[in-house]
Amino acid sequence: MSEGVGAPPPRNAVPGVSGDLSFKPRVIHPVKVTDVVVFSAEEAIRSSVDALRGAMPWADVRLLFDPVSVAEFTSGGAGVVLLDDTALNLTDTARLRRRNKNVVVLLLSSNEVISCSPPSLARQRFPYTSRADLVLAVDRADLTPSKVAVAGVRLAQDRLNIKAHSPLRRFIFLLVDDEPRWFSQFLPVLYEIIGQRADVMITRTYEETMKFIFGVEDEVQIDARTFRSRGRGEDVVCLITDIFFPRANELAGDAGRHLVELVNTYYPRYPVVVASKAKEAEELKGVAFVLPKGDPGSLERLRDHILNFTGMGDFLVCDGAGGELRRVKNIFDMHGLMREAESDTPEAAGLRAVLETYGQRDMFSTWLYMHSYRELAGRLRPLRGMDMGLVKMLKKNLEREMERMKHTPLVVGGARMFDLRGLATLLRSADPAEIQSLSDDDVFSSWLDLQGFTELAEELRPIHGDVTEIRETLVARVEKWIPLYAARDSVRG
Repeated sequence: MSEGVGAPPPRNAVPGVSGDLSFKPRVIHPVKVTDVVVFSAEEAIRSSVDALRGAMPWADVRLLFDPVSVAEFTSGGAGVVLLDDTALNLTDTARLRRRNKNVVVLLLSSNEVISCSPPSLARQRFPYTSRADLVLAVDRADLTPSKVAVAGVRLAQDRLNIKAHSPLRRFIFLLVDDEPRWFSQFLPVLYEIIGQRADVMITRTYEETMKFIFGVEDEVQIDARTFRSRGRGEDVVCLITDIFFPRANELAGDAGRHLVELVNTYYPRYPVVVASKAKEAEELKGVAFVLPKGDPGSLERLRDHILNFTGMGDFLVCDGAGGELRRVKNIFDMHGLMREAESDTPEAAGLRAVLETYGQRDMFSTWLYMHSYRELAGRLRPLRGMDMGLVKMLKKNLEREMERMKHTPLVVGGARMFDLRGLATLLRSADPAEIQSLSDDDVFSSWLDLQGFTELAEELRPIHGDVTEIRETLVARVEKWIPLYAARDSVRG
C-alpha cells in the first residue's frame, strides 16, 4: 500500500487506541438494485431512463415495449419495474414475480383518483393497482416523472433491504400517508437530505403502520415486554405522519392522533412530524412538530426540522421549552460541549440535566452513527449515566475517537490519505471507475464526516453523473474548503 499524504505516527504511538484503524464504510444497502425496467405509453415516463442512468450509473436501465417482454424479464440481482397505469393493467406481474426473487413493481400513476386516494378506494375503482408494490404520483407540473422515478427506485431499494432483515442496524424514516401525491412530492427532498445514511419506509394504513412498528395490527395487542423485538420500531429514527388515514378501511380522524400517542408512550425518542392542515393536528403541538401540508415553504421547514432533530445535521441542544441552547456541528464541538458541561456552575448543571435526557432518548448514538462514528455509536447505545458521570464518560469516548481519526486513512487507488490536501491530490490521479463507485456509495462523505469536515461532507452527499464531471466537482469542492478548515483549526488551536 502506498504511503499517504501527511501520514501519522505509527499505530503503536496512538495512546489509548488499539485494533484496526482502517476506515470501514458503512454498507447500508446490502441489496443494491442492479436492473431497472421502464414500460410505459407515456413519453415523459419513458424519458426518465436518462435521469435514472445518471443517478444510478451502476445499474442496467432499459426500456421495454410490450407486456410480454416485461413479464419475461429476469434480473440477476435486484430489479425494479416502472409501469404507468396502462402498462400495469396489461402486465402479468404474477409471472414477473415468479421469475424474480428480488423485484419491486412500481406504479407511476397520473390518475388523479389514484394519486389522491387511500389504497382501498384506489383498488376498488382501479383493481390493477393492487398488483403494484409501490404507488407514486406523477404529473406535468411539480411531480415530473424524471424526478419521481429516481426517488421511486431508491424507495424500492430501501423496501428490499428493510424486508431482507439484514443483521446490520438500520435507520428508517417512516412516512405514514394514504395519498401518493404528497409523499411523491416529499421523497426527492428527503433523499437529498439523508443521502445513503438511512432508509425510507412508507405505510398507508393504521394497521400497516402498527405492524411495522410494533409487530401487531391493533394497539390492544401490544405487549410491553416484547414489542421491541416484534416490530421494526427500534430501527425508526423519525416518524412523519398525516392525521387522516385509513383504519379498518375507514378514513379515520383519530388514526394519526392514536399513532402519535402510542409512539410517545413506547418510543419517546422519535422525532414526530405531523404533516396536516387539519384542526386535529393543532392539538398535537405539545408532542409533535406540526407542519401544514402543502403550505408555501413547508418542505423547507420540514427539511430544517429533519436536519436538526434526527441526527442528520447539527446536534441541537434545546431547553424544555424548545429554545436552542447549543448547536454542535462536529465531534470537536461535541467534545467542547462536554468540557463546558463539566464546569461547576449552575448553567453547566442545567446543561447536564438536558444531556442526561438526550442520552436516555438515544440521541448521542443516533447523531454519531449518522456522522459515520459507527463503532462509537454502538458503544453508546443504550447510553446510561447520570449527571457528571455521563459527561465524563462521553468526553472520554470522544477523546479516544478524536485520536483515532488522526490515524484513519481513506484508501483510494491503493494509496492512503489522511487529510484534505491528500484527498485532492489522489482524486486527480485515481481510477475514474473507483471514484464513481466511492461517490455512489457515499464513501467520501462518510470519511469526511468521520474527520469532522461536516459541511464538506454534506456538499458531497452523494454526487452522481459523468465520471469526469464527478472528479472535477469533487476536487473543486475539496479545494474550496481547505483554507476554510485551516482557518477553523487555527482558531481551535
